[in-house]
Amino acid sequence: MDYIIQILGPLLQGTVVTLQVFFATLVLAVPLGLGLALIRLSHWRMASGLVSGYIWLMRGTPLMLQMLFIYFALPFVPYVGIRLPDFPAAIVAFVLNYAAYFAEIFRAGIQSIGRGQYEAGQVLGLTYWQTMRRIILPQMVKRILPPMSNETITLVKDTSLIYVLAMNDLLRAARGIVQRDFTTMPFVVAAAFYLVMTLILTWGFMRLEKKYAVYDD
Repeated sequence: MDYIIQILGPLLQGTVVTLQVFFATLVLAVPLGLGLALIRLSHWRMASGLVSGYIWLMRGTPLMLQMLFIYFALPFVPYVGIRLPDFPAAIVAFVLNYAAYFAEIFRAGIQSIGRGQYEAGQVLGLTYWQTMRRIILPQMVKRILPPMSNETITLVKDTSLIYVLAMNDLLRAARGIVQRDFTTMPFVVAAAFYLVMTLILTWGFMRLEKKYAVYDD
C-alpha cells in the first residue's frame, strides 16, 4: 500500500494529461460531428459528398496513423509546412477522427426520426433548420445516447495512443515507473484509473438516458 501511495503522484499527473486530451476532444468533436451530419443530410450534393468522403477516410484509417501523419508528416506537405507541438497535434488528430464517428451517430439518430415529425414542423410553419432544432434534435438525443456512450468510453481508452508522441499521459507515466522499479504494479493502478473513468462515464450516460426517457415513442 505504501508503494501505491508513493507512485500516485506521477500517475495523477499523467491522468491530468489524459483528461485534458479527453475533454478537449469531446468539446470540439461533438459539435463538429453534428455539423458534419447535418451537411451530409442536406441537399447540397457537393458538400454532402465531400463530408461522406471525409468520414470514409477518417473511419477507414487508424487513429494512430492519422496522429503520426499530423505530427511528423504534415510539416513536409507542400504549401502546408505546419509543425504542431505534441499536444495540439494530438488534439487535432483526435478531433478530426472522432468527429467522423460522431457524425455517423448523429446521422443515424436523425434518420431514425419519422417523416411525420418533419411534416408536423411544416404545418407549424417552421423552416427546415427550425424543425431540426426544435423537434428533431431533442428526440434524437435520447436515441443516440447508447452509441455515444460507447464511443465516449472508447475515447477514454484511445487517449493512451498519445504515448507515441512521447506525451506524459497516464500510460506513459505508468510505464516509466515500471521501467524504473521493475514491477508491474503501476500498470495495475493505471488500469484501475481507466476503470474509474469509464465507470463515471457509464453512470453519467445512464442518468442522461433516464432524463431523456420522456422522448420515448
